[in-house]
Amino acid sequence: MCGIVGILGQHEAAPIIVEALKRLEYRGYDSAGVATINDGNQLDRRRALGKLVNLADLLVHEPLQGKAGIGHTRWATHGAPSVTNAHPHRAGPVSVVHNGIIENFRDLRADLAAKGYACETETDTETIVLLAKSYLDQGLGPREAAEQTIARLEGAYALCFLFDGENDLLIAARKGSPLAIGHGDGEVFVGSDALALAPMTDRITYLEEGDWAVLTRSSIEIRDATGRRANRPVKTIQIDTASISKDGHKHFMAKEIAEQPTVMAEALEHYLSEDATGINLPESLDFSRYERITMVACGTAYYACLTAKYWFEQLARLPVEVDVASEYRYREPPVSKGTMAMFVSQSGETADTLAALRYARDKADTVLSVVNVPESSIARESDVALPILAGTEIGVASTKAFTNQLTVLALLALKAARDRDQIDAGALSAGLADLRTLPGLLNLALGQSESIARIAAKLAEAQDVLFLGRGQMYPLALEGALKLKEISYIHAEGYASGELKHGPIALVDKVVPVIVMAPRDALFDKTVSNMQEVMARSGKVLLITDAKGAREASDGIWELIQMPEVPAMFAPILYAVPAQLLAYHTAIAKGTDVDQPRNLAKSVTVE
Repeated sequence: MCGIVGILGQHEAAPIIVEALKRLEYRGYDSAGVATINDGNQLDRRRALGKLVNLADLLVHEPLQGKAGIGHTRWATHGAPSVTNAHPHRAGPVSVVHNGIIENFRDLRADLAAKGYACETETDTETIVLLAKSYLDQGLGPREAAEQTIARLEGAYALCFLFDGENDLLIAARKGSPLAIGHGDGEVFVGSDALALAPMTDRITYLEEGDWAVLTRSSIEIRDATGRRANRPVKTIQIDTASISKDGHKHFMAKEIAEQPTVMAEALEHYLSEDATGINLPESLDFSRYERITMVACGTAYYACLTAKYWFEQLARLPVEVDVASEYRYREPPVSKGTMAMFVSQSGETADTLAALRYARDKADTVLSVVNVPESSIARESDVALPILAGTEIGVASTKAFTNQLTVLALLALKAARDRDQIDAGALSAGLADLRTLPGLLNLALGQSESIARIAAKLAEAQDVLFLGRGQMYPLALEGALKLKEISYIHAEGYASGELKHGPIALVDKVVPVIVMAPRDALFDKTVSNMQEVMARSGKVLLITDAKGAREASDGIWELIQMPEVPAMFAPILYAVPAQLLAYHTAIAKGTDVDQPRNLAKSVTVE
């Protein structure tokens, strides 16, 4: 959430900062602003509520001069969305942009108030600039004032300071929120995401936890949490600029749904051996040494883990626990040395997941991460980091990252089964052959988009929707409900089909659609029995199944979405497509903001 950009450049900074912030819009935000050191070497700023276009319009009428500047897109935490609460914050000669939460801001605010420094906003961030100003007022220079300020902050933050009269100085710091430095030719950049910096440079240094940096156009000095000089590597990144265009699609979400066959095929090519009968993974990854797996994630990634639990336990006979990251470390679970701790995250920066990883790191035998950003904090702090290779995902509602997470987790489950002698080489080869059919099956599923749009137009009239699934389709029912509510704002819940009569059936009536995800598998008859209970109470059933399931169970249903037949183990991967398309087309019918739904951010970097 939120986005930071800082520039010490050779050209006017404000328009470049706004363009960079546009590349961070996917994170979610409700206000934006820019501050620069103008041609008179004075600090100046502009802020606007709402979308970046409002800030761009303001800058047309009230331009900002200067080649040094900072910018920010804010997602409200402390204080409502407003121009007053928008970043950059300023107190006299210092301005700051901040991602994260300052947990001790009330104590700092009280201390500052006692010294005559009054707050004008509702934000925790304002305490940072007031604190820095107080040190400047004591006669400290900008560097020393920033250092003293950072030392007093508790919580999570990524920061960038800009000082009046200093057109060749930025000070940046991170703790708990990601921040990167970009290297240019006589220029230097700061960004909360390398994606924002990609048009300006492909040479990036990632700040580590607790680092702070003093930046000029000709020098970069990084100090670690102890104050010692830190030599962080410069890495060359490759970000396809096409990945941040809609490529002819109306929305990023539509583009990313359509990309799934391609990115899944690329992931399979990366992980499969040349003859496609084996899996290329680090040699150190031997599942025979583990007694159990603990999987930790948030949101959609959590549902990917719940799905993989079925695979690891059924195929490899390896016990799996799955935890919501925000609860995991507070539960203080015992972690034995025979445990693999696995963390799944699209961004690799999810604050709760990163905190859970740090809890488990010194306790588990191996920390493995499944991430979409190989240089992310979670990846860097893992013993083994496996990329899902989905490419940049801009839409807030995860689509291609989810199916590629499932693909990599399926490969790991097959590897675990082979390592633990639960399947032989022939069975492994057969499982991989089944996986290789999925990109083609996803293409067939995408062909249902038009008919799903027709159904979604009716679904958009509902106020409540239930999703049902059994076995490994139960997590997909949870994911389908999440997708629908997060972008269409329709209340939706997912349940295990067998739990229907333990409470949720009380919600069934003639106006509540019940979406049943039921490939013709070993549990199909039980799912259909639950579906019949719904229809006996005048419930409206939308059945998602294959041709065999449709022949056996479509009598009396409200609507049908027919999927191609798929190997039973991998049905959740295929059936993710109709769940995504239902949510997408329902949101279109309702006219909601598909790519940037209200109150949501792509990367949740605060607790």
